[in-house]
Amino acid sequence: MLALRGDRGDPLSPGFFARDTLQVARDLLGKLLVREVDGRRLWGRLVEVEAYLGPQDLAAHSAGGRLTPRTRVMYGPPGHAYVYLVYGLHHCLNFVTGDEGVPHAILVRALEPGPGVGRCSGPGLVCRALEIDRTLNGRVLAPPDLYVADDGVRVEDHDVITGPRVGVAYAGEWAARPWRFRVATAILRPPPPGAPGAPSRHAAARRRPPP
Repeated sequence: MLALRGDRGDPLSPGFFARDTLQVARDLLGKLLVREVDGRRLWGRLVEVEAYLGPQDLAAHSAGGRLTPRTRVMYGPPGHAYVYLVYGLHHCLNFVTGDEGVPHAILVRALEPGPGVGRCSGPGLVCRALEIDRTLNGRVLAPPDLYVADDGVRVEDHDVITGPRVGVAYAGEWAARPWRFRVATAILRPPPPGAPGAPSRHAAARRRPPP
């Protein structure tokens, strides 16, 4: 488990996200995701993310250059939040990355939660624990609402595991791309069946594509 030594750090600038998406995904590990709401500061340390490199990436919402009201934010400037709803129940948070006009994004899959923050071992649980919903869609990642901060914690390369992304078998050869990045020492326990945030078997069977 990474040290959760504080909720302070320097907010990352949009320039951090305006780089190669795979490099951004790797560099996000160990950073703090901070949500300020109603006078409270909720936070956790990023320990698992997935990169999506549309439009050529068939696992991405923007595959084939798809441009819809939902995906429009992915074509905008990097350093913004892309938040969408799955199963009609669970919000998922993504960071827009790369060059403006090229729809890349990184899905936040898991955090090591800070004090007083609930379980964050899945995308829906992250958003529930940090009170993130579609009102933040398109919002710049900057204080005071939602941002990523660097408090000096570093994740060494030997502690990073890469592998295929989750739930994208429909994408053919793109499903095998090792674009999921996670911290080897992080504790990522899935919620038990029936727990809040755990999809039912029926929901899992009709899983929708991630960004």
